[in-house]
Amino acid sequence: MCVIDKLKNREIKIVDTTLRDGEQTAGVVFANNEKITIAQMLSDLGVDQLEVGIPAMGGDEKDAIKRICKRNLKSSIMAWNRAVIGDIEQSIDCGVDAVAISISVSDIHIRNKLKTSREWVIENMVKSVEYAKKNGLYVSINGEDASRADDDFLIQFIEAGKRAGADRFRFCDTVGVMDPFTIRNKIEKIHKATNFDIEMHTHNDFGMATANAIAGAIGGANHIGVTVNGLGERAGNAALEEVLMALKHVFKYGMDIDTKKFKELSEYVSNASGRELPAWKAIVGSNMFKHESGIHADGALKDPKNYEAFEPEEVGLQRQIVIGKHSGKAAVINKFHEYDIELSPEMASKVLEEIRSVSVRMKRSLFDKEIVGIYYDLLADEENA
Repeated sequence: MCVIDKLKNREIKIVDTTLRDGEQTAGVVFANNEKITIAQMLSDLGVDQLEVGIPAMGGDEKDAIKRICKRNLKSSIMAWNRAVIGDIEQSIDCGVDAVAISISVSDIHIRNKLKTSREWVIENMVKSVEYAKKNGLYVSINGEDASRADDDFLIQFIEAGKRAGADRFRFCDTVGVMDPFTIRNKIEKIHKATNFDIEMHTHNDFGMATANAIAGAIGGANHIGVTVNGLGERAGNAALEEVLMALKHVFKYGMDIDTKKFKELSEYVSNASGRELPAWKAIVGSNMFKHESGIHADGALKDPKNYEAFEPEEVGLQRQIVIGKHSGKAAVINKFHEYDIELSPEMASKVLEEIRSVSVRMKRSLFDKEIVGIYYDLLADEENA
């Protein structure tokens, strides 16, 4: 069975953790009003569940979570907790409908961080799940560092969580060490053994977070955790916009997501987080639909499909033909059409030669005003010759 067929008849839910794991990016702090705005934007986009923070932090964190819950958003609202009853009590007080209960599952973490045993991990997870379920909450049991955990222990952990009433298991590639081929096989094994809902939570330390998230879905996971712009600790998480557009276009998976809102959402989160949105960022970067190279610009002008995987309007962007060192005559002639100026082939060649010279000297592409200025300078030179 091809990978497209593996996803075609499945319902994959998107879990956004921009307001929790995204805000755990070193140096990032969202103001309360920004958290509420981002939650609203994500809900309007069509995201299934929002992980909005850690109530046990108290103070402003709890206030923001309470205010988000009172918005009655379309998305389910989840809070993050340690496997501690007191944490879950704080989440209940906020009014969330779902909780993530997180605990380490790798022997590295159990020995070196928790300094305890596998039995202790399962016991505390089960107690926390039972308490959360008694209070009517949807429960995700998060296996921190699951990618470095023993598979048989993960299966044991999940089965214990199921018996306690948990609703899904979050597979955390906490330090981003997985590759798409290994993670697909691992999730396939775990899913076949447990027949349990699995969420992918992948980090980008080796640049494979998006690929790993989708590979996990191909392996059987039916939830994918993401953040806007890939925000997150260290190198970040799987990016919401990358995962959704890859599912839609690469894997032909239909989703009820308003992708036209991506640009606005990405720019807002970029500003709120104080993290610049790189021009070369996949899906939403300003260079996604900019063409300068002569061959590419000519091809894009003839038919955008020659060099574009999807229409820019689909994610709220616009196509731009940039004029600079690598431009060709077709792009220059097209640019002057915007100003109702018809360039002869000879004049186009002269203008292009000067554009390339100025672009090298200034080490950038040129603004329209500069390009038109070059044309009028050349005209004046001809008249004075």
